[in-house]
Amino acid sequence: MTDADPWLVVGLGNPGPEYAANRHNVGFMVADLLAERMRGRFKAHKSRAQVVEGRVGAPGPGGRRVVVAKPMSFMNVSGGPVTALRDFYKVPVSNIVAIHDELDIDYGALRLKLGGGDNGHNGLKSITKSLGAEYHRVRFGIGRPPGRMQVADFVLKDFSSPERKELGYFVDRAADAVEALVIEGLERAQSTYNT
Repeated sequence: MTDADPWLVVGLGNPGPEYAANRHNVGFMVADLLAERMRGRFKAHKSRAQVVEGRVGAPGPGGRRVVVAKPMSFMNVSGGPVTALRDFYKVPVSNIVAIHDELDIDYGALRLKLGGGDNGHNGLKSITKSLGAEYHRVRFGIGRPPGRMQVADFVLKDFSSPERKELGYFVDRAADAVEALVIEGLERAQSTYNT
């Protein structure tokens, strides 16, 4: 891995307007904000994903080359598009970042890590099956379902009205965390953003 190697930042979600505001699509929301910050527009890619190419960090050679992607497959088969993107852009697995919703963390809290299990998350399960586990994760807390609500129902529901009041702030913070991870490395990003 060198500074010249590109980074692949993958927001996980489900394609289609009916899923756009779901808790499960918070990875797409963060990817959209990163693309906006890079002044890029998503374009269809042959890997079955939408991508934006650009740089984060200092302008010029100090910036890092980044491909932000949203797989257009469903969440549980994200591994195929991510593998195709890795091969196309020649990205080391250690330069891949998956942004995803996380049930076991309080709403809005972030945890950054390298490697580990999938914790029952089907998007991560699919990526790990394709690439192995040694990629970065930015875990965006959505909390546990209330009462007896099934997990599948909870993640496929839109954020609640009180949650939406703070969602913009938390998505912004998650995008900051991704940029810090790419520019400063995992440990420094963890010390700033892990909650």
